[in-house]
Amino acid sequence: MHMEKVLFAWSGGKDSAMALHEVLANRQYQVVALLTTVTEDYDRISMHGVRRILLEQQAKSLGIPLEIVLISRQASNEEYETQMSQTLTKYKELGVASVVFGDIFLEDLREYREKNLARLEMKGVFPIWKRDTSELMRAFIVLDFKAVTVCVDTHMLDRRFAGRTIDRQFMYAFPKTADLCGENGEYHSFVYDGPIFKRSVSYTLGERVLRENRFYYCDLIPA
Repeated sequence: MHMEKVLFAWSGGKDSAMALHEVLANRQYQVVALLTTVTEDYDRISMHGVRRILLEQQAKSLGIPLEIVLISRQASNEEYETQMSQTLTKYKELGVASVVFGDIFLEDLREYREKNLARLEMKGVFPIWKRDTSELMRAFIVLDFKAVTVCVDTHMLDRRFAGRTIDRQFMYAFPKTADLCGENGEYHSFVYDGPIFKRSVSYTLGERVLRENRFYYCDLIPA
């Protein structure tokens, strides 16, 4: 059976892990690399703030090569798109025509991704698109994935959610006014174990820091 070569847009978080689980299970695609944006000045995953070494340990445990796209701290959309298109072009020349994303329901984000890919004559694959987020969260826990929250938007969630393990207690404590999967940016997470991992990624909780008077980050320190 012929498997289509794809790149996987990997954030290191929960929705990425669920989307990757789906892709690996259906055997239609061969994931040639995990594509992750890292902020060069901080050496951390952009948006999530997770240290690069933990990202590298994730990829090693997943057994999939990691392709890092470096951007500057104050990167504009133009810089991001230029860096990304250079990387995508490299993979297109290797026979990769699609990129997989873990997006769930943000229409404008999907349109943005598809428009940028179309310029390169590539397409997007969205394996968990329009899935009910409560069902996704339950599936994540039932499948025995393990994750911790690394960034919380305090405009939508209490700061005490930063650094929390994502489990049934997390679900029960979660406010009904927010999206359980954090699809509106309520929180970002780091997955450290689960059925697609060969071994757990070890860490300890570090300090919690408020940035921009809004985003509460919990540092993860490699164990």
